Amino acid sequence: MSRPPITGTLTDTLAAARRQRGRRRAGQLAALAAVVLALVALTLMVGQSVTPPGDVARVLLGRDVPGAGFTIGTLRAPRALMSLLTGLSFGLAGAAFQTMLRNPLASPDIIGISFGASGAAVAGIVFFGLSGSAVAPVAIAGGLGVALGIYALAWRGGGVAGARLILIGIGMAAMMQSVISYSLLKASTWSQNEAIRWMAGSVNGATLAEAVPLALALAVCGGVLLLRARDLEALRLGDDTAAALGIRVGWLRITVLLAAVGLVAFATAAAGPIAFVAFLSGPIVSRLIGPGRSLLLPAALGGAVLVLGADWIGQFALPMRFPVGIVTGALGAPWLVYLIARSNRVGAAS
Repeated sequence: MSRPPITGTLTDTLAAARRQRGRRRAGQLAALAAVVLALVALTLMVGQSVTPPGDVARVLLGRDVPGAGFTIGTLRAPRALMSLLTGLSFGLAGAAFQTMLRNPLASPDIIGISFGASGAAVAGIVFFGLSGSAVAPVAIAGGLGVALGIYALAWRGGGVAGARLILIGIGMAAMMQSVISYSLLKASTWSQNEAIRWMAGSVNGATLAEAVPLALALAVCGGVLLLRARDLEALRLGDDTAAALGIRVGWLRITVLLAAVGLVAFATAAAGPIAFVAFLSGPIVSRLIGPGRSLLLPAALGGAVLVLGADWIGQFALPMRFPVGIVTGALGAPWLVYLIARSNRVGAAS
């Protein structure tokens, strides 16, 4: 009686395991997407008043619904869209940085990139009287400039070490915080109020026109990151291993850096520096779905959940209204302290 080839059996087992992992990942992504859609529906239907789902659907289809047209079309829909786009952008960019540098602290709002955009925006508001959409190009330029400066200072011996880049980024963040503090000290009452409101991170008063540049940036920069997701995952194994697999590590780092910084800069320009979304999204979804394939798409959906949920909580679930950045900051600060404490314990143990 002939036995089945061992090689064939092993191949079939591995293929079945891959299919099972693929189905599990598809289910996890579908669950995250369902939570995002549920939060979008909550934002559209529930506020100071409750709008029936049918009226929401008719308004979104362009029909005139008395009493709901202004509430949904002008107030809630742009707010929900802006929350969705900023959450996707921050979550995707944060996971890209954390994967590339193999460190959960390597987030744009920890290593100074968000502060670069914020510092440039506040200086533009205070010293040049900018407001509204005029702040966006200045914020984008500031974020890109600080990111390139961090990368140039971290470059050594033909490459960039993750720990060196993080330390330089933290120092750059402190410098940009000084720029922000100085600008606020020199500000008039009006410009100071405008700058503080912008710094809080908020989607209040969002419009569809303001969401268009961010949507385009997400399509382009987010598309680049997702296309390089497999190569980016190879960096987890180390630069030498990735290079042995045929990946041009230096070019990959530059591509990921520019795409992720572009997302952060455009998102910050649109809604302000919504605290800790980029920092929290990757670690949270990693704990939910476990190790395995790329975290980029799950982290993007996780970021959308954070911003949509935090904005609704800040508006309607607390005794007084708070911008979304205040709520995410309250969630993210304890997590940052925990990560630093855990890193210190690991370092002491080793």
